[in-house]
Amino acid sequence: MNRRPLLVRSTTVLLVALTLGSSTPASAGELEDRKGVLESEIAEVLESIEYLDSDIMESVAQLQMYQSELPAAQEALAAAQERVEASADEVTVLAGRVELAQETMDRLTEQFSRDEAEMEQTREVIGQIATQAYKNGGVPSKVSLMLDSEGTGTLTSSMDLVSLALRSQNAAVSRLSQQDATNANSRARLVAVEDEIRSLKAEADAALEAEQAERDAAASEKATVDKLIEDTSALSARLQEQKPAIEAKLAGVQEAHEKVNADIAERQRRLLEEARLAEEARLRAEAEAQAEARAAAEAARLQAEAAARREAGAAAQQLAPAPVAAQALVPAPAADAGAFGLRMPVNAPISSGFGWRATPSGTIDFNGTGGYEHTGIDFAAGCGIPVYAPAAGEVWYADSDALLGAGKRIVLNHGVVGGNALATNFYHLSRFNVAPGQRVSAGQVIGHVGDTGNSAGCHLHFETMLNGNLVDPRGLL
Repeated sequence: MNRRPLLVRSTTVLLVALTLGSSTPASAGELEDRKGVLESEIAEVLESIEYLDSDIMESVAQLQMYQSELPAAQEALAAAQERVEASADEVTVLAGRVELAQETMDRLTEQFSRDEAEMEQTREVIGQIATQAYKNGGVPSKVSLMLDSEGTGTLTSSMDLVSLALRSQNAAVSRLSQQDATNANSRARLVAVEDEIRSLKAEADAALEAEQAERDAAASEKATVDKLIEDTSALSARLQEQKPAIEAKLAGVQEAHEKVNADIAERQRRLLEEARLAEEARLRAEAEAQAEARAAAEAARLQAEAAARREAGAAAQQLAPAPVAAQALVPAPAADAGAFGLRMPVNAPISSGFGWRATPSGTIDFNGTGGYEHTGIDFAAGCGIPVYAPAAGEVWYADSDALLGAGKRIVLNHGVVGGNALATNFYHLSRFNVAPGQRVSAGQVIGHVGDTGNSAGCHLHFETMLNGNLVDPRGLL
């Protein structure tokens, strides 16, 4: 019996919260796909834990959801950690570039300072030359240093010294001009390096902020993973603790189910026995009728022969009519009833099939068998949708079975057709429109879809019991 719809809806908020909780960007389509996959897995869980109470179903569904979400959360954490590493590498690279640019600026600043000192010294020399040449035609000692001369002993007159000083002054001015141009270039380079440093520092600050953001995101992803692991462990431990009680309850449900099925099977056995006895009586009556017909025919034949002998002496011209043998009345053979030809009990699609259903991996196998037999088919029908009698029959049950978990249920007996006894079962109804012992016709509304009993959503669980055995209804519809 499928109880998917309500429980899926009840866990949708949690599912979306877990799905959207990751800081990894995802498109709306990806989120919808992930949500659809998880809902499908949850539905699979719900189909595998038939007859459990809603709180247990909720816990198992959440456990499956946590386990389904955990791999994606772990992937998101790994991706976040990779982004942290990439951001840290970028910060390191930018720090190296800032350091290199700072070293370049320091060299340029030092060179600029040296050049300024040399220019100041050159200006001082020029001033001294001009001042002394103006005053007394003398030449300061620094001139010889500038000219790299051996001294002034070879000069013969003060005019020659003045001339030399003027030449030295011109050379110093030229050198000063060149040095000034060099300094201007150094100053421009220094400004460019300073701008580069400011830009690199801004990038480094932004990279540091990005790294911190990535670290925060990674911490959030880790918290999500840790929480999923914690919740998974807690739920699993809780369900394991409840497992003995749940197994005992499932055993009781199974016993009740078997008792109900045994009762229906016994009724069908009696029907088949009654049908067999009736068929035997019919065959005996038919044989007796045939024997009586044959005896009557034989008596009529003998009477006809005697009459013929009595009339043998009549005139030869008179012709006696030939006797006609009587024909036995043989009943026509029973019409072939063919298949039961059940109509659909509800106008809705089939959401769950008949047969073995394995317990999904990662969940709790309460039965200890790895799964269970789904004894009917489920129709995804909304509450209140009419339920129709699939064929004419008699109402055997119209009650509520709490122990079985069927909720409000109806069992119809369709009698024996072609040597086969058929009954149909309808579970989880919201109400029924018939009473035990009532005769119903094919297509008559007998009840309405609900979610009573162990059901977590509006649907119809439909079973067919043929000759005491539950069979796949789809083979009879």
